[in-house]
Amino acid sequence: MMDWDKLRVFHAVAEAGSFTHAGEKLNLSQSAVSRQISALEESLDVPLFHRHARGLIPTEQGELLFKTARDIFAKLATTEQLLIESKEKARGPLKVSTTVAFGTTWLAPRVREFLQLYPEVTLTLHIDDQEVDLGMREADIAVRVTKPRQPDLIQRHLLTIRFHIYGSADYLKRRGTPETLDDLKDHDLIIFGTDSRPPIGQINWIMDVGDPKPGERTAVLRVNNQYAIFRAVRSGLGLAMLPDYMVDPDLNANVVRVLPEVEAPPTEAFFVYPEELRHSKRISAFRDFLLRKVAEGRF
Repeated sequence: MMDWDKLRVFHAVAEAGSFTHAGEKLNLSQSAVSRQISALEESLDVPLFHRHARGLIPTEQGELLFKTARDIFAKLATTEQLLIESKEKARGPLKVSTTVAFGTTWLAPRVREFLQLYPEVTLTLHIDDQEVDLGMREADIAVRVTKPRQPDLIQRHLLTIRFHIYGSADYLKRRGTPETLDDLKDHDLIIFGTDSRPPIGQINWIMDVGDPKPGERTAVLRVNNQYAIFRAVRSGLGLAMLPDYMVDPDLNANVVRVLPEVEAPPTEAFFVYPEELRHSKRISAFRDFLLRKVAEGRF
């Protein structure tokens, strides 16, 4: 039977990459940590680390044990939090993963209200267009704009995101307002760059809508970030397809909808979390808060 104390020390060393840093985390001396690892290697009869001057690198066996230990300690942390929450209100750490556009422009400004309602929740936002692995507890919750495929995840439809063409009042004054889709050929367009995986499908719909001739429309800028596209539009650079939630008329009066009757294909957003967190009060509190704010909002 593997010794739990030694496994805990091994997990800390594998995460920290050194005996010294692991010792600081565990409040143990460097020599005590080293002895525990040596004893664990002796009991398993396999080397767990390559020792280098620059630090410790797990061996193949060490990587295997680390993956297992990481999963075990993540599940123990989850269980501990659920046991605490079963008798109390929502509290503890909550890590939420979402896309750059939604996270920076819609979610982040509403965090203050959530934390006022639930002051004992410690919230972390992970804002990235790349999906995290919820099964490995890289986050507790994800707001995704693609339907999750993992069978062990619970998903709840959150909202339908609608898109239109936008430009700044300054740009339209300078270049004129397009009256038809054919007029887009006379305008500078800002689109998503092709060197990164786009956060949604048909993200460069503005280049194809209305079936223009090949090469007829001009992209003045390509950028792999929807929020950067919004800022470029606001600066007066050109026209772009943007999600409606990003353009708050109270905060961005200079950004106006162009060809308002033309709507891009919508995207569905989902609230996703692991099955094991089904009964978490933190999860349900955040889910209900988002659903309430979506009902109040403009999409």
